[in-house]
Amino acid sequence: MSKFSDLINGDKPVLVDFFAEWCGPCKMMKPVLDQLKSQVGDSAAIIKVDIDKNQPAAATFNVQSVPTLILFKKGKPVWRQSGVMQVAQLKQVIDQYA
Repeated sequence: MSKFSDLINGDKPVLVDFFAEWCGPCKMMKPVLDQLKSQVGDSAAIIKVDIDKNQPAAATFNVQSVPTLILFKKGKPVWRQSGVMQVAQLKQVIDQYA
């Protein structure tokens, strides 16, 4: 868990994708996040957290359904959304906090 808090406590925004291997919609997010990463470059970090392997992190942020995306800025959640999202929507959110 300490590694997770280290990751989200930086100056740049960190988009965390809480997912599960068994989740169909989660698989649809992978190409979206890959494309998003190529668009935002170093202005934001994108990390994936498997809720089955990281239950404490999922519980801490009250993740009830997957995929749940949470954007952190300086360790604080500033935005969250459950469900599949489009690259343009996510980029807009990240640009807002970058």
